[in-house]
Amino acid sequence: MFPLQRNRRLRTNESIRSLVRETSLSPQDFMLPMFVAEGKDVKVAIPSMPGIYRHSLDNTIKEVKEAWDLGIKAVNIYVKVSDNLKDNKGVEAWNKDGLMQQTIRAIKDAVPEMIVMPDVALDPYSIYGHDGIIENGQLINDATVDALTRMSLSHAEAGADFVAPSDMMDGRVLAIRKALEENGHHNVGIMSYSAKYASAFYGPFRDALDSAPVDSQNIPKDKKTYQMDYANRIEGIREALLDVEEGADIVMVKPGIAYLDIVREVKNAVHVPVAVYQVSGEYAMVKAAAERGWLDHDKIMIEQLYCIKRAGASIISTYFAKEAALLLNK
Repeated sequence: MFPLQRNRRLRTNESIRSLVRETSLSPQDFMLPMFVAEGKDVKVAIPSMPGIYRHSLDNTIKEVKEAWDLGIKAVNIYVKVSDNLKDNKGVEAWNKDGLMQQTIRAIKDAVPEMIVMPDVALDPYSIYGHDGIIENGQLINDATVDALTRMSLSHAEAGADFVAPSDMMDGRVLAIRKALEENGHHNVGIMSYSAKYASAFYGPFRDALDSAPVDSQNIPKDKKTYQMDYANRIEGIREALLDVEEGADIVMVKPGIAYLDIVREVKNAVHVPVAVYQVSGEYAMVKAAAERGWLDHDKIMIEQLYCIKRAGASIISTYFAKEAALLLNK
């Protein structure tokens, strides 16, 4: 009751504001998504994602070492697959000498303590740009799960700390967990993309990997039969709970800033860490507005990351990871 309570007393200066601040943010909260390409000394800019590149393996290792020195403890790996290696079943995805498997081994050799979480989905390997196998114009769930399981085992054998299924197939977490256990990979974790919405925010990412669904009358033009309807809330909680029951160690909500209500709901429902992916479109919007002088880049970047953490994220996968870490370390 005013004047006995004056809430502004706790906002008087930065010292008291920092003392009572409810949410903290550090580089150790971040996971850095990385795009890997074939070749040597390759650094290809992604126009829709200023400051982000596809790197060859040698340059990827340099980036990983730099991230580690900044205090970033985890990387999320995606590979740009050559067109001649793509098919409808994603066979290249479990090639023990494939680009992803080479990358995992190289990172663990160079920075053994870095947590490596390779992406598990077939879209980079698919001639159709979908996260699974297509038959008669439909994405087939169970055959895709078998392929994802083989892919996950190959990642574990290469040295991955966690596998990260991002495909949204039904039952894939349970199948992967069983396969890992049966093959002795008891300590390899699963970070499941549990509440992954069919969002328009993913556009720049598909530019980065050239993995957009093909435009064909016989093939679905979007991913709405497996990614979630963005109008739904309860469905996201149900997906996360099911993944935990099936053996997920970490559950993810994707995208980030537009889905903070889902982040909080999932955080309240599960008893495992919650990851949030601040996706390519969210990154690109801040970059574009800042380039035009409409927003203060660093202030917006840090504010959004704080908001994601405040909503309940234990891990934030963000393309801002290195920039934010530099700023926070100062």
